[in-house]
Amino acid sequence: MIYKILADAVIIIHFGFIVFVVAGGALTIWWFKAIYAHIPSVAWGAAVEYFGWICPLTYLEDWLRMKAGLLGGQTGFVDRYIMPIVYPPGLTRKSQCIIALALLALNISLWLLAWRRHTKRYL
Repeated sequence: MIYKILADAVIIIHFGFIVFVVAGGALTIWWFKAIYAHIPSVAWGAAVEYFGWICPLTYLEDWLRMKAGLLGGQTGFVDRYIMPIVYPPGLTRKSQCIIALALLALNISLWLLAWRRHTKRYL
């Protein structure tokens, strides 16, 4: 049971990281210091998508699910609702590259807006 709980915790953390990578740029507009955590997070997220790497959290989650005897058809909340967001079905290499480039474009725009707003305060 503990391995299933840990596996679910890892996927929830993974999901939270993905949300931060995608939407954290907006946070930098109001809290500029978040940019120091957001830039490396976006760099990692974009690299994983663009190069088709597998995140180490995925390996950890799979290992925990294997230890819990759950690799296969799970039907819990995490499996039904969060897993399809973290690992969408039908994801291709081309779509991964497009996602990575869109992620960079979106966040660079938000960082520039955050930088502009941040520097206005000190002028």
